Amino acid sequence: MTRRLMTLLLASGFAVVLAACSNSPSTSVMSVAVTGPTLQAGATGQFRATATLSDGTTQDVTATSTWTSSSTAVATVTAAGIVTAVSPGSTTITATYQGTAAKDTIQVIG
Repeated sequence: MTRRLMTLLLASGFAVVLAACSNSPSTSVMSVAVTGPTLQAGATGQFRATATLSDGTTQDVTATSTWTSSSTAVATVTAAGIVTAVSPGSTTITATYQGTAAKDTIQVIG
């Protein structure tokens, strides 16, 4: 192959790769929802976080969310979204995924 033809082929291939990269769709998080069971004091339950993406799809993001409880005296939550009911009362369980937070207020019953 001539040097000119090789340069043209390499440039064409590079342009195709750049076009493919720049046209790939990008999705963003539109909302997050938290769901979980009602718990009695002393019980544990798995809470789930589901993200709705800008392309209309949903994704389970339980394992990759950051979890918190507004009152650890009422219920605690692990990094995996497992909630342990400590004592009767009300608390808010929050899951945050890629900067988007969702809350579920739960009542722990005695």
